[in-house]
Amino acid sequence: MTILTDGNAVTAQRRTAAAERILTAAQRRRRDLPAPQVLLRSPGWEFASGDRAQPFHAASVAKTMTATLALQLADQGRLDLDAPLGDRVPADLWRGLFDTGNGDPGDTVTPWHLLTHTSGAADYFEDRNDTGTPFPRLLANEPGRRWHPDELLAFTRAHQQPVGAPGERFHYSDTGYVLLGRIIEEVGGAPLGAQLHERILAPADMTSSCLLFHTAPGGGPSPAQPGATLGIAPIVVAGTDLSRAEALSCDWGGGGVVTTLDDLHRFSDAFHDGRLLSADARGRMARFSARFRPGIRYGGGLMQLRYGAFTPFARRLPRTTGHLGVTGVHLFAAPEAGITLAMNFHSTREMLRSFRVHIRLLQQVARGTKMEA
Repeated sequence: MTILTDGNAVTAQRRTAAAERILTAAQRRRRDLPAPQVLLRSPGWEFASGDRAQPFHAASVAKTMTATLALQLADQGRLDLDAPLGDRVPADLWRGLFDTGNGDPGDTVTPWHLLTHTSGAADYFEDRNDTGTPFPRLLANEPGRRWHPDELLAFTRAHQQPVGAPGERFHYSDTGYVLLGRIIEEVGGAPLGAQLHERILAPADMTSSCLLFHTAPGGGPSPAQPGATLGIAPIVVAGTDLSRAEALSCDWGGGGVVTTLDDLHRFSDAFHDGRLLSADARGRMARFSARFRPGIRYGGGLMQLRYGAFTPFARRLPRTTGHLGVTGVHLFAAPEAGITLAMNFHSTREMLRSFRVHIRLLQQVARGTKMEA
C-alpha cells in the first residue's frame, strides 16, 4: 500500500484506514476466493489492496481496447464505421449471425452497430442457446477446449437467434465484439494481438499485458500454457476456476486481455489524455445513448456510471467512464477530477459486491472534498 499526501497526511491516513476496513469486510464474505485486487488513485491519495502485481483476466474491460483499435483505424481513414460490412469484409464472417429466417440483413450491419451493441447479434456468452447448456457451463464442462474466434461466431450462428434488426435496439453482445475483432484483423492487416501490442499496449507502456493464448507480454508468441506461465489470478466462472483452462480462450476480442492493476491505470491515462485516439473519436465513443443497467449507460465500447441511480447516498459522486468485466473487473475514471479505479474480484458471482466496494471507495475520496455529480 502507498499513501500519497498533498499536505494533509492525517486525511490520507484516515481514508486508507477506512478503505482497508471496506476491503476486509468484503473479503470475509468471499469464502475461498483470493482477496480483491484494487488500485485507486485520486489527488493526494493512492490506495492499493490485494496482490497488486499479479496478472488477471480483464474480461470485458478489454472491449474498450478493441473499440479503441477500431476507432484508430477510423481515424486513419482505413475503416468507415458507418459503412455496411458487406462493403469491406468477407461475407463468411457475418453471414447467418443476423438471419431471422426472413432474410439475412447482415450486409447492412456496420462496425458502429457492433461497437454500440445494436447489431442485433445474440450474445454467445450470456444469451440462451439451443444446446440446453448455458455457455459458461459449457466452459466449466469442457475446460480443455480451446476456442478459435471463428468457432465463437459459429456457435451463435448454429445455436442462437438474432435479437432484432440492425440498429433497432441495444443488446449487449460478445459475439458482436468477436466479429469486430475479425474486422479489425481484415482491415488492419495483422492479427488482433499484434495490433493490440503495436497500437495500444506499447504506446501506453503496458508491459505486463497481452492477448491471452495469442501473445505474451511484450508482444512475442504466447507460451503453450499461458495461464500457468503468467501466473494468472483465479477467474471463477459458473463455480469453476478457469485461470489454467484452455476454455478461457473464449473471450478474444470481447475481453481476452490479461493485465495488471497498474497496466489498467496506464491504459486509462493513455486513453483519456489523447495518446491513443483523437478527441473526436473519444467523443464519439462517449455518446452514452443506451441504458445497459440502471445507473450504467453505454456508448461505443465505453460505459458511464451514474451513481445516484445505485443509491441516493452516492448522487454527489462524479460520473465516471470505463468498462466492467463479468468477473467483477472494473476500470473507471473521472479524468477531470484526477480519479482512476481498477479492481478485480475474480468471480462471476462477485459483481454486486464489487459495486458496493467501488462506491464506498469513491465515497472515501469524496469525503472532505468538493466532488459534484
